[in-house]
Amino acid sequence: MDIIKPAFHHVTFKTSRLAEMVAWYGRVVGSTPNFQDANNAWTTNDAANHRVAFLSAPGLGDDPDKRSHNGMHHSAFEYESFADLMSSYARLRDEGILPAFCLDHGMTISIYYRDPEGNFVELQCDSYGDWAQSSEWMRTSPDFRENPIGTFFDPERVYQAHKGGAGFEALHTGMRKGDYEPAGAPPDLGLPI
Repeated sequence: MDIIKPAFHHVTFKTSRLAEMVAWYGRVVGSTPNFQDANNAWTTNDAANHRVAFLSAPGLGDDPDKRSHNGMHHSAFEYESFADLMSSYARLRDEGILPAFCLDHGMTISIYYRDPEGNFVELQCDSYGDWAQSSEWMRTSPDFRENPIGTFFDPERVYQAHKGGAGFEALHTGMRKGDYEPAGAPPDLGLPI
């Protein structure tokens, strides 16, 4: 029997910071509640009934060892273009929401943030503008095989180059080569390495 492949619909978080989480996801990805009460919220940023949900209950608290425990590493949202990703980076920067780290994965350009609970949220664009092409690159590229995580980049330097007229292909090549690496120590990837 063939597998009927369902589309991914939503992610649900347990939280002790309901209002803060609803507000943060509203600012970052434009989600608004379709329903919210004192303990729960179901939010969406498109026509779906919900995409990001939050459940709150007494007794929930932070996990001081989250980085070394099993669990989800991040959720991700995709923009239609690199220009949209860069515009969103600038808007969030201006609102005081700064990335945790940024990676050119090869098949995507990705900016990772931490929500108020410390969960990573990836904002990305497809480097090829075509999932079939980026999937093929991922499957067959020696570059990806050698470095599946990707190359870190400084989002402000990339944004300024983009704003100054640099084309996506030149920026992508530069990011992959390390021309836009951030200064300082390697970023915290949320893994016990």
